[in-house]
Amino acid sequence: MSVDEQLSVQSVTGVDLALNIAGPGSRSYAFAIDWHIRLLISAAWLLFAVYVLNLHASLESLDALVSVLPAAVIYFLYHPILEVAMRGRTPGKRIAGIRIVTRNGGTPAATALLIRNIFRLIDSLPALYVIGLIACFVTANRVRVGDMAAGTLLVFDDTTAAESLTRLQTLAGASALPLDALELVDQVLERWRYLGTDNRKQIAAALLARLQPGADPVQLAALDDSALHARLTAVLRG
Repeated sequence: MSVDEQLSVQSVTGVDLALNIAGPGSRSYAFAIDWHIRLLISAAWLLFAVYVLNLHASLESLDALVSVLPAAVIYFLYHPILEVAMRGRTPGKRIAGIRIVTRNGGTPAATALLIRNIFRLIDSLPALYVIGLIACFVTANRVRVGDMAAGTLLVFDDTTAAESLTRLQTLAGASALPLDALELVDQVLERWRYLGTDNRKQIAAALLARLQPGADPVQLAALDDSALHARLTAVLRG
């Protein structure tokens, strides 16, 4: 089976955004980091319960519930809780530079992330995630069984591109601007503080004259920096 190394996502402007798919090596690296983190946190709780709270993990006492149960929750629910809370990431994934996305490059819903984690029971069989690793080697998008069930995959984390895509998708739903103009105004505002004052005033006045045909170019040229920024923002928000 051929392997796709990139996920191509079409933005609202029609320009494709390419996200590089993470392979088994990056996945394994992230998992190893997360495994050490959850193991250390679980062990730390057990030590705290035994030596500080003076509880003993005896099956004949309530101490077992107070000491062992939280450690088990930390260990077994680490991935689903953090992936939902961190929107497709975990500390290990952040360090490895990868994140979970949907097939169209978006942030997965909590339901998809929970389904993905339920299927760890299958991916981890018979031991050491053998089924999951084999699936990552033979599937087109390097996905394990849980990803197939949830409609997700792992990509290298290009945060800037992802945030830009998400922002444009949100703006397009509320703005009356054509998509090319929407992206242009958004990019000017995003880079506003990096542009020289004279340059950004000139660019903003030209954009406003183009997007608002009834606007007076002389009046636009006379506006100060903050007024031009406010006018562009108002145009962007529709």
